[in-house]
Amino acid sequence: MSARRDGGPAPGDGRPSQDGRKVRLRLGELRRPPMRDWAVRFAFGAGVSALAGVVSVLAGPRAGGLFLAFPAILLASVTLIAKEEGVRQAGQDVGGATFGALGLIGFAVVVALTVTVWPLWLSLTIATLTWAALSLALYAAVTRLRR
Repeated sequence: MSARRDGGPAPGDGRPSQDGRKVRLRLGELRRPPMRDWAVRFAFGAGVSALAGVVSVLAGPRAGGLFLAFPAILLASVTLIAKEEGVRQAGQDVGGATFGALGLIGFAVVVALTVTVWPLWLSLTIATLTWAALSLALYAAVTRLRR
């Protein structure tokens, strides 16, 4: 998803975002960030994952699992986006991540309630669909409320 550097709407069709711009997926944009930015995101994510492993060994898997829920790449990404594309774009990224994180809570609840009762593949499939539906519903609701 992208917008022009001047803050104007991204070209092409798609659904309007919270501020009226069109939202669309452009895979070619993945080549735009410098390799250094990808390396920072990867290193930060790997560091948080390693920290979760250390915490798991020292304090047990429940404590370590809390660190795995930490949005490792988000902090690095938001910092880079704010620097390169502005604070407004970084804020929109955080908003999207929030919807995804809330959907992830739905995923966890579904797995916790079904994993011992249903086959694993079914539990994970329903949990994934719950995550996607909840995240998209929250996005749609907030977008509608802001109009």
